[in-house]
Amino acid sequence: MTRNVLVIGLGLIGGSIALSCQKAPNTKIYGFDLYEKTRQQARELSIVHEVVDDVLQAASIADVIIFGTPVNATLDWLEKMKEWPLKDNVIVTDTGSTKGLIMQKGKELSEKGIAFIGGHPMAGSHKSGVQAAKTHLFENAYYILTPLEHEKEERIKELEYLLKFTLAKIVRIDASKHDHMTAVVSHFPHIVAASLVHQLDSEQQSYPMTSMLAAGGFRDVTRIASSNPLMWKDIVLQNREELLNQLNSWQDEMNRVKSILLSSEEETIEQYFAAAKEVRDKLPINTGAFYTTYDLYVDIPDYPGVISEVTGYLAEEQISITNLRVVEAREDVFGILVISFQNADDRENAQKCLSKRAKYELYMS
Repeated sequence: MTRNVLVIGLGLIGGSIALSCQKAPNTKIYGFDLYEKTRQQARELSIVHEVVDDVLQAASIADVIIFGTPVNATLDWLEKMKEWPLKDNVIVTDTGSTKGLIMQKGKELSEKGIAFIGGHPMAGSHKSGVQAAKTHLFENAYYILTPLEHEKEERIKELEYLLKFTLAKIVRIDASKHDHMTAVVSHFPHIVAASLVHQLDSEQQSYPMTSMLAAGGFRDVTRIASSNPLMWKDIVLQNREELLNQLNSWQDEMNRVKSILLSSEEETIEQYFAAAKEVRDKLPINTGAFYTTYDLYVDIPDYPGVISEVTGYLAEEQISITNLRVVEAREDVFGILVISFQNADDRENAQKCLSKRAKYELYMS
């Protein structure tokens, strides 16, 4: 018996889930997107088995419906879904990064007999759109499910079985706990990054050269400030209470730092950074929220052709790279050439290759 899966929203997330789920046996993946251009690209790239133009007809035969749409759009879709002709045992899930409002709407669907299980694949990319979709996007990332309290176990297990083909680490978490934890590790850091960029901008009024010096560490710390502002407007509003709590905690921490600086006690200042380093060094390298990279820092000598030499070694051993950039020399990073890979295996193979072929100093972060 064939399992029919409908993915609504064929951007980076929806498209990547669709590609992954095509690996599931006895499963047919249908796809729909509001934009005709996206539907056409999905056909050309074989993102799904069949792209549909009539979402209602596809939904009526679906066993699983996955929304790969932003939270606000998903809320609108879920409201409309209350009137859709659906199968009795259909399972509906989403991919939104905040769960509070989504689960409220999911509870309304549940009261109408529609099984809704919240979902959030915690991986992403600096690229967007259907053309950026990848089968391996969620590999080794956490995929969080937030089922309602009385959801049937067999429904949850059925969804988990389908999603295991994303190769993600699937975990179940209460929706409120999810929103708190993602506020800490994802949403609040975006606010901090944006605030640092605003501070840099204000400094440029008096010190125009400041932005020219904003390389290395500043660019790494504030990279996420380049994310889609419309998406982050929605996320901040949807997780407002948790973020206000984090801001209060951050202000307390900054007051503590201020007190440490005022004390001018060398040992206390050193201990502050030492404690932070110890915690940071224990963080897992290969898992995280939204954008997981597999970077290898290579300390290379400065002579013409050295980058071609490095990439040539990797090419000879058929190791693919996804990105390449040069980081300005600085105190807190050992490498100046940063090579990004699709997965941890490629990075490990590259490390072995370069250690063997060139004896460069290598560093992963």
